[in-house]
Amino acid sequence: MRESRMWFWHIISAVIILVFLGIHMGIMHLDAILVALGVGSGDPVRSADVFRRSRQLFFMITYIVLLGSALFHGLYGLRSILWELSLPRALEKAVGGLCAVAGFALFIYGGYVAVAVFRMGEVMP
Repeated sequence: MRESRMWFWHIISAVIILVFLGIHMGIMHLDAILVALGVGSGDPVRSADVFRRSRQLFFMITYIVLLGSALFHGLYGLRSILWELSLPRALEKAVGGLCAVAGFALFIYGGYVAVAVFRMGEVMP
């Protein structure tokens, strides 16, 4: 039952990644269309534009949700692949625990960075 629930969340995280990565790709790579609509700036990877977006609540939340979904999806997938090797039960538990600890640590660090940049003042161009 637990594995079915985890697999369900694995699929949900894939859908979240698809939607949020689609938004990200649209903003980053269709900037010429956004400029024509009067919304974009012309250079989405310029540091001033990156910081400007990162200081908006929508983007901070988007970054954190995308980070959590990608970490869960990737690490659960890695764990599942390693479990297919028919490892001893103790090693399977260790792999699962290591993936969980790594995921939480990376999420805390990434979330901290997203919030810190959101709270920053003006950045010189």
